[in-house]
Amino acid sequence: MQQFQNAGSGDIVLSLADKIIENRAYLSEIDGKIGDGDHGVNMAKGFGMAAERIKGAGMSLAEALDTLGTVLMTEIGGSMGPLYGVMCTQFAETIEKFDHIDAPTFSTMLHNGLDGIHAIGSAKVGDKTLLDALVPAITAFDAATADGQSFGEALQALVAASEAGRDSTRDLVAKIGRASRLGERSLGVLDAGATSCALILKSLAAGVEMRLQPA
Repeated sequence: MQQFQNAGSGDIVLSLADKIIENRAYLSEIDGKIGDGDHGVNMAKGFGMAAERIKGAGMSLAEALDTLGTVLMTEIGGSMGPLYGVMCTQFAETIEKFDHIDAPTFSTMLHNGLDGIHAIGSAKVGDKTLLDALVPAITAFDAATADGQSFGEALQALVAASEAGRDSTRDLVAKIGRASRLGERSLGVLDAGATSCALILKSLAAGVEMRLQPA
């Protein structure tokens, strides 16, 4: 069985921040087609602020995720801050007492993050939101581990499913948020939330995978 250390893994969150900041213009461009056009700006602001507090602090993954979640919930605007904020704080609470994180613990972390999003929002899969990337990713991770695949292989399945879920939003009509007012005109465009979610999951998976060790 593979696992990774919680302690010292806070730098994974710095990689998440770098990925979001790098894609700031792209995320805002997508959002501008059917939304306010501020998704990339707000996300980059929040992730950047969190990164400044995490850098050089030697944080565990749990501490870094908690820092990010708190910033996103309390210090940036838009609808995505609270959603990603509660997801990250739920992630942090799940793993804070674990010295080592294995695939079952990681799965619990993902599910608790999803539960946090469900607790504050009414969206479901098919509504053209971040859930269209997140839910298939979690399902794929669990299916891979149930099939006897390694933690690393399950992470690869998670990434592939999140990106397929992101791409599926092109063919969906928005049901939630500002884009929902466009109705059929929201077809043919990627959802910005699903796009940022796929970026976050890919970066998270890469950071975990490079730290995996035999239990």
